[in-house]
Amino acid sequence: MEDINRLKIVLVEKKKTGKWLAEQLGKNPSTVSKWCSNVSQPDLATLVKVAELLKVDVQELINK
Repeated sequence: MEDINRLKIVLVEKKKTGKWLAEQLGKNPSTVSKWCSNVSQPDLATLVKVAELLKVDVQELINK
């Protein structure tokens, strides 16, 4: 499976953790972990919220 998102990389760049992101979104940390490992993907609305929380453009979270 091709890596679809760059969430794990952006979290490291922003010095944030998956646990922090899960708390901000009201999600289970295991859900965020699955996003970071590309096991599953957030829906578009959640992806937009993630981008806002990390202060990045949504496109920075998606591989081209």
